[in-house]
Amino acid sequence: MNSLPKQLPPYIKNENGELWLTEDERENLKISYRIKDIIFSDQSPFQHVMILDSYDFGRMLVLDGVIQTTSIDGHIYNEMISHVPLQFHPSPKKVLIIGGGDCGAAREVAKYKEVEEIHMVEIDEMVVNVCKEHLTDVSGNLSDPRVKFMYTDGVAFIKEHANTYDVIIIDSSDPVGPAKELFSYEFYSNVYRALKDDGLMVCQSQSPIFHMDVLKQTHANINKLFPYSTIYTATVPTYPGGLWSFTIGSKIPLSLSESKLMPTDTKYVNADVLKQCFQLPQFMKQQLL
Repeated sequence: MNSLPKQLPPYIKNENGELWLTEDERENLKISYRIKDIIFSDQSPFQHVMILDSYDFGRMLVLDGVIQTTSIDGHIYNEMISHVPLQFHPSPKKVLIIGGGDCGAAREVAKYKEVEEIHMVEIDEMVVNVCKEHLTDVSGNLSDPRVKFMYTDGVAFIKEHANTYDVIIIDSSDPVGPAKELFSYEFYSNVYRALKDDGLMVCQSQSPIFHMDVLKQTHANINKLFPYSTIYTATVPTYPGGLWSFTIGSKIPLSLSESKLMPTDTKYVNADVLKQCFQLPQFMKQQLL
C-alpha cells in the first residue's frame, strides 16, 4: 500500500489498520468496502473525487462518498446504456452523452463505425481526467478523435440545441444535488427538442427495488413526451439491490434490425441479452405498465 495521507479523505475510515469505505445508501442501509489503496483523492469545484482500489470490486470511482462505477462490473452498466439505444436507432451519426465522466459510455459508443460525432457533456473535468488516467478498465483511456469533451452544465447545454442529435444518452448520477435536474420533466422536454425527428434517448432510472418512486416518475415524464417508451433492466452488482433500470423514449417505433451488427468486443451485451432485457419481472409490470 502507498503511504497514506496524514488526514484521510472524507468517507474513508481506518479500522484496526484496515481502510474501509462506507456508503450511506439510505437511512437503514450502509454498505462497506475494504480498500487496498487510495489512488486519488481531491476536491473539485463540484464534488469530492476519489479513485480507490478495493479488494472485491477492483478500482472504483467514488463521488462524494458514493460509488459510481467499478472495474469489475462497470462494463455492464456502460454497455447496457449505450448498445441498447444504438441497436434500435436506424442510423446513429451524432450522439450526445450527458454525464458519463468515467468515459465508459463514450468508449462503447465509439465501437460503432457509423457514428461520426460523440459529444460528451460533463460538468466536472477532474472526473474525466482521473478516470482516463487511473480507471482504464472502465475508460479505456479514451482517445477517439470523434469524441468531443464539453465541460459544462448538461441542463443548460441541452436548452441550446434543437433538432441536433440522433441518440442522447443521459448517464447521470443519483437524483440528488445538481443531478436532480436531470430527472425533471423540463429537462426531458428539452432532450426531446434536441433530438432529430427519428431520434431516441435513454437514461438510467435507478433501482426498481429501492427507488421505485424515481423510476415511476422518470417513466411517467418520458411517456408523456415521447410517442414510444419502454423500460429495460440489467444486473449491476455494485449498485444497491443489484437490479438496475433504464428508460428509453423514442420519436419512432422501436424495432430491431436483424441486419444490424453488435460489436464483437462486448463483455455483457449480446443479441440474446438485447432481447431478454425488456422482459420485466411481475412487480415492475404491476407498478409501471
